[in-house]
Amino acid sequence: MKLFRTALMAAACVGILSAPALAAYKQEYKLSVVPAATSGWGLSATYFADLVRERTDGRINIKVYPGAQLMAGKQTSELLLVRRGAIDFALASTINWSPQVQELNLTALPFFVANNPDRYKAMDAIEDGKSGKMLVEAVEKTGVKFIGWGENGFRELTTSKGPINKPADMKGMKLRVCGTPIFADIFTALGANPQAINWSEAVTGFQQGIVDGQENPTNGINITLQIWTWHKYHTDWHYMIDPLLLTANSKVWDSFSKEDQAILMECAAEMEKYSKALSRLGFDDGSSLEYLKSINKVPAVTDPFKTMEEKGMTIVKFTDEQVDEFYAATQSVRDKWTKEIGEELVKAAEADMKAAQ
Repeated sequence: MKLFRTALMAAACVGILSAPALAAYKQEYKLSVVPAATSGWGLSATYFADLVRERTDGRINIKVYPGAQLMAGKQTSELLLVRRGAIDFALASTINWSPQVQELNLTALPFFVANNPDRYKAMDAIEDGKSGKMLVEAVEKTGVKFIGWGENGFRELTTSKGPINKPADMKGMKLRVCGTPIFADIFTALGANPQAINWSEAVTGFQQGIVDGQENPTNGINITLQIWTWHKYHTDWHYMIDPLLLTANSKVWDSFSKEDQAILMECAAEMEKYSKALSRLGFDDGSSLEYLKSINKVPAVTDPFKTMEEKGMTIVKFTDEQVDEFYAATQSVRDKWTKEIGEELVKAAEADMKAAQ
């Protein structure tokens, strides 16, 4: 009995000593996502949260809050809320954080990334290269922790009027864009009338005919949103890409043990592969489909062009000559924003993409 009581007291002491470490972890961590849970973006966030919960045996319980819930619909306020700790994690668009981090406008330079022999290889080269490191440094200077990349995809144009074959076809067209300045410059240069509308209000704009069209990634947003309900024309022009940033509040990150930080980074790396596969499905050499099959995560739509055509959409796939015309029409935008972003960063990205050709 004496030995038994001694063992109980020792166990109690161990419990007391370990309690503060356990108490340092929250019961729930909030992860912010702008679009719906069913979007490729939302699915990627959920995949990350599920992996983390499983591999930490529930020590880190992340709950995804889609639909810009945590920022009252104002997507460009997300970075500030992560810095303040109102949001623990965010799978954030570079576009939405670019007003505070000018360098993140890099991949929004019109026809900058896609104007390469292999646009996906070019994007990977930026993230893996010198320019990607420069982007991460710029993000972390704001006081948040960068964990990994994701992908929403190349942004294509859908309209209720069309088809769009040349810049003149866009003249006076009211197009929904997110409220970041580079978008206004791009569509103004193309003769359109950009309308800055938060995503939480965008669908209402489509329903009421307030705008004539919008631009978003095909798999990530347009397919899951069933954009053909309002728009009958799809312009496949790849004018910019929307990388995603998986980030955490710095204090939250520092509260995790080194072992759990390593697990989070591993889960982020797997989320990146999943996120990119969802984004590129139907547009690459078939490797995305094979990867999704290998993890048993194949979505309902694997041929986006076929699906859009079956739903009555007219698809215009730009030729090299058409891209050249739009590239020339937006030269002034690239010139202006190269200075805003930083010429050193733009040159580094060009070098990274060239090396990957």
